[in-house]
Amino acid sequence: MDAMSPKRRTLYPAIEPYETGMIDVGDGHSLYWELCGNPNGKPVVFLHGGPGGGSSPDHRRQFNPEKYKILVFDQRGCGKSTPYASLENNTTWDLVEDIEKLRTQVSKVEKWQVFGGSWGSTLALAYAQTHPERVTELVLRGIFLFDQYEIDWMYKDGGASQVYPDKFAEFLEPIPEAERGDLVEAYARRLTGDDEDEKLTAAKAWSKWEGDIVTLLPSPATVERFMEPEMAIAVARIENHYMAARGWFEEGQLLKDAEKLRGIPGVIVQGRHDTCTPPMAAWKRWRSWRDRATATIATASMTRLAAWLSLPVR
Repeated sequence: MDAMSPKRRTLYPAIEPYETGMIDVGDGHSLYWELCGNPNGKPVVFLHGGPGGGSSPDHRRQFNPEKYKILVFDQRGCGKSTPYASLENNTTWDLVEDIEKLRTQVSKVEKWQVFGGSWGSTLALAYAQTHPERVTELVLRGIFLFDQYEIDWMYKDGGASQVYPDKFAEFLEPIPEAERGDLVEAYARRLTGDDEDEKLTAAKAWSKWEGDIVTLLPSPATVERFMEPEMAIAVARIENHYMAARGWFEEGQLLKDAEKLRGIPGVIVQGRHDTCTPPMAAWKRWRSWRDRATATIATASMTRLAAWLSLPVR
């Protein structure tokens, strides 16, 4: 007799925000935010991926709307936040302080659960290590620590290129062979240059590479969404900007500062076949934090994890 497969959990039903707005966080940036769920529920903030990916209505659906007070927002330069695709005053540490402004001025809570996936997991860890007294729990999916090997895995021959050689060849096309020794820098020149046609071509190629490898099975719809000009420009410019600066982290910083998370319970969910955020980062993160964290390694990619993960109330 075949073993019964456990029923897969799905996202909660679609909901609409009960309040939306823009917050001026300084430096010329205004961020779009929305509050959903139960105004008196357990506070949680959702940190989207990218950097530059923006939020989506499905992000509201990760949480039980009857029990959570859910804050979703667009980080600097993306989604409905302004100015669009701006790189000025757009760093990890700017975003960390933006989250604090959202906590005090929008959600108006003392502490909250912090949920982040992919780049959102990086930002969640940076925030929690900077403001540990404001975090009740961490929920991390598809961990990215911004160490050099992770950047090289994505943007140098020998990592994801070995799994998707045909897609990596397309990623190389906009860059002359003489400049391919440092693809992040080569793309940066085009994404910040004055030639708008060249900028869009580079943005689509950069964003398409991520869209090609972010799903376990081919997903033309995902690739098409990543190549939409508005999304491609924001994702490519901001993501490349962060990659070039290595996230404004010292090498290994998020592991070295793990002691700052002592006393904060957490959950790590990682796809075994996640090609954007390989499991090694999640394994390292768990080993440095395992007295307070539980981990699940699933046979999935990054986007499939996002699709089936919904949170229990702690």
